[in-house]
Amino acid sequence: MALSHDPLWPRGGDWPAPDGPADAVLLGVPTWRTSLSPTGAHATPAAIREALRRYSPTVMGPPVQDLDALLRIADAGDVTEPDGDDGIARTVDRVRALAETARLVIALGGDNSLTYAVARGAGASGLITIDAHFDLRDGVSNGSPVRRLVEDAPERERIDPRRIVQIGIADFANSAAYAARAADWGIRVITIDEVRRRGIDDVVAEAVEIAGAGEDPRVHLDIDVDACDRAATPGCPASVPGGFAAWELRALVRAIAADPRVVSADLAEVDATADAEDGRTVRLAALGVLELLAALAARG
Repeated sequence: MALSHDPLWPRGGDWPAPDGPADAVLLGVPTWRTSLSPTGAHATPAAIREALRRYSPTVMGPPVQDLDALLRIADAGDVTEPDGDDGIARTVDRVRALAETARLVIALGGDNSLTYAVARGAGASGLITIDAHFDLRDGVSNGSPVRRLVEDAPERERIDPRRIVQIGIADFANSAAYAARAADWGIRVITIDEVRRRGIDDVVAEAVEIAGAGEDPRVHLDIDVDACDRAATPGCPASVPGGFAAWELRALVRAIAADPRVVSADLAEVDATADAEDGRTVRLAALGVLELLAALAARG
């Protein structure tokens, strides 16, 4: 369906290629080849960009803010074939170059395996995940990026597990063995039930202090959209009934990314080819991009 045109109602997206310093840069990282479940996640970066045009870059506040007027936003296109050792190297190098001139790098996945390369490229010393799953599996897959950042990355790029916070871990979506691994390593695990008991603001305050501790802290935020309820995210192969509501995910993203220690983020685990006819999963991912930008603007 063609979108209407109104010069007084600007649309999101269509940002230019990087040309000098920027506040935020988008980068497509369409990983999919090592997914544990069949996925068309490589189609998602393009789908998110298209969905962004359904929204305006305007935050109602108060005060009302035009993100395009407040921020220099660029789109660096996609990493070609980001899977495998060569693809990981390309992704790390591309993110590293973008992070040198941008306050926030936003990676559009792709399955969750992109987190391994994007966090490394951004030079992350801490990690916050919004995810129903630990992602601590052995091997190389979309179920292993957190473990790989602790064990497999070059030594100078490894993340101390005591600087990892996992928000939204769900019942019946994990194993006791990986729960024990997280506990043994000192990862701070905040289940979805704990988030709802304590409230978003309290959880976020703890998370950013843990992940952002130490000298020169640089935090990566992994937004696994399958942390949401399956009714909101049918395009996420591993989403389950009872996950976060869409508004909870959006509120968590904006609150976490408002902290200046967050230098990079990724949106993962959306299969645009499996979405509902109304595109609700991809549209939520696009809103995740806008929430990240709103958070960046709020930093001042």
